[in-house]
Amino acid sequence: MKTRAVKALKKTPERVAKAMQFLTHGYDLKPEDILKSAMFKEDYRQMVLVKDIEVYSMCEHHMIPFFGRAHVAYIPNGHIVGPSKIPRIVDAFARRLQVQERLTTQIKECIQDTLKPLGVAVVIEAQHMCMSMRGIQKQNSVTTTSDFTGAFLVDKTRAEFIHLIGSRLH
Repeated sequence: MKTRAVKALKKTPERVAKAMQFLTHGYDLKPEDILKSAMFKEDYRQMVLVKDIEVYSMCEHHMIPFFGRAHVAYIPNGHIVGPSKIPRIVDAFARRLQVQERLTTQIKECIQDTLKPLGVAVVIEAQHMCMSMRGIQKQNSVTTTSDFTGAFLVDKTRAEFIHLIGSRLH
């Protein structure tokens, strides 16, 4: 029985190294370039929302996963971006050792600085395995972070965003 266990563990260091390369490949990506690759001139000035984007990241303090959903909106100001690019930049930042607060802000700043929209809104809801598996050991807690710019600092626009991310329209 002992021999079987040793054989099973033989390639574990290699598998762990490959897993860590994948889980942190965001350092090799330039999120701004992802957005610029599908930026189009368009005179649309209403909210564009991509919600329920799956987020998987690693806590930089414990190197234990946190996961959840991101909701990202912007109000164009002459340029739009292909909708698949929003989840791609979420992944580019999430696939780094992270804290949820910084992740939220990095997504917002990338969109604001690259597209120069009238406003950006980002909300992330995540469960942290460092809270579930160790420490306080609370299984159902969810951490929510948000960051807003421009038009989303206005109560009416922010309320529309919050309403839409909570709605099931499909």
